[in-house]
Amino acid sequence: MRASELTLGRTFGVTFEHGEDFFEALAAFCKNNDVRQGYIPMFIGAFSEAEIVGTCDGLTHPEQPLWDRTRVEFVEALGGGTLAHDPATGLVVPHIHLAAGLKGDNADGRTSHLLSARVQFLSELMVVEVAGPTMTRPRNPQLYDVPLLTFGPTS
Repeated sequence: MRASELTLGRTFGVTFEHGEDFFEALAAFCKNNDVRQGYIPMFIGAFSEAEIVGTCDGLTHPEQPLWDRTRVEFVEALGGGTLAHDPATGLVVPHIHLAAGLKGDNADGRTSHLLSARVQFLSELMVVEVAGPTMTRPRNPQLYDVPLLTFGPTS
């Protein structure tokens, strides 16, 4: 287990607008507001299209991460995640999970790691900045190179 007491910074209410790319809008928000790390306790909205981790082919090695993607369209969305700092690029590295109801399929649900999304109508987010410690997401070569959240010294 890894744990660290977090010193919180600012809290933002953010809305992304119809047609925006979710991750591009998130990156622009972070850059424009100098948010380097934090978390999204929750977001709600709708996506006209999204790609999430998943497969219809079954898992060959269930203990390994899955890099396949599946596409969903016209979904109601609920999600959350963390925002880590990449010291090499200076960019924010989001890790977002999504629960989505397929509007055209009796709100049948899908839940997984969000890879891409296009906002339909709007997305409403709460973003909480973490002032310290530094949150990064280095890849762990002993665990299939999965990037894992780590806590460093206070910034």
